Amino acid sequence: MQTAEILIEALPYIQSYAGKTIVVKYGGNAMTDDNLKQQFAQDIVLLKQVGINPVVVHGGGPQIASVLERLGKESKFIEGMRVTDSETMDVVQMVLGGLVNKDIVSLINQAGGKAIGLTGKDGNFIKAKKLHLKKKAAEGQSEEHIDLGHVGEVTSIDPRIVEMLDNDRYIPVIAPIGVGEDGAAYNINADIVAGKMAVELNAEKLLLLTNTPGVLDNNGKLLTGLNTKDISQLIETGIIQGGMIPKINCALDAVVSGISSSTIIDGRVPHAVLLELLTDKGAGTLISA
Repeated sequence: MQTAEILIEALPYIQSYAGKTIVVKYGGNAMTDDNLKQQFAQDIVLLKQVGINPVVVHGGGPQIASVLERLGKESKFIEGMRVTDSETMDVVQMVLGGLVNKDIVSLINQAGGKAIGLTGKDGNFIKAKKLHLKKKAAEGQSEEHIDLGHVGEVTSIDPRIVEMLDNDRYIPVIAPIGVGEDGAAYNINADIVAGKMAVELNAEKLLLLTNTPGVLDNNGKLLTGLNTKDISQLIETGIIQGGMIPKINCALDAVVSGISSSTIIDGRVPHAVLLELLTDKGAGTLISA
């Protein structure tokens, strides 16, 4: 009976999401633990099997850091963004577009799905330009401009190649590497690419997997629901900082742009994607406009 009740609980969610697109940003511990990797692949295949169209956008920070360390190169971050010189960009393309992307594709295929790996350079479908990071200055001082190297921001996304794969029963797995007008490659924050992708695909929902239960307050308590005003206050008071800032901003931008909802969930929880999408309880922090 318990098994039957669980299946029945999932039914209205399956009906609600049927034929719709769910963009999932895949990163953090869920990408480094073998059991969690297999469970994530199973979740994605199950969603496709019941008529939902998952699109996976992945990161690969730990894997990039590991290769850089072996090369004797230190990883440096500013406001949650990896500083990416030419040598680091070569590593990013090798790790994200090769090792990590194909590992995810293989896991999904082994679980019974049909995954296709892409980077934004394939068909030039993610156009980008150099990101110019501006840092707030103290009173009376000029604004500081920070050069992050080959770090980019999305200028446009052509969704046709992803839609074609969706319609042909494939599961797109996308590495967040964009291409400039001059053909230069850019390392783009995977959360930002996932958010922009969700908007371009008119997705029903955006899921961002991370290494925390969601957004936490000063006492470590999970904040289950946030809106624009809440987020502004949390950033101003320093409760939201570092790598969580681009994550929360892209989730907010997506819902402001028309996505039904965005949720930041804990990728360390087994089958976190299914728990969020197909159960009454859900998981993580829901972002609304």
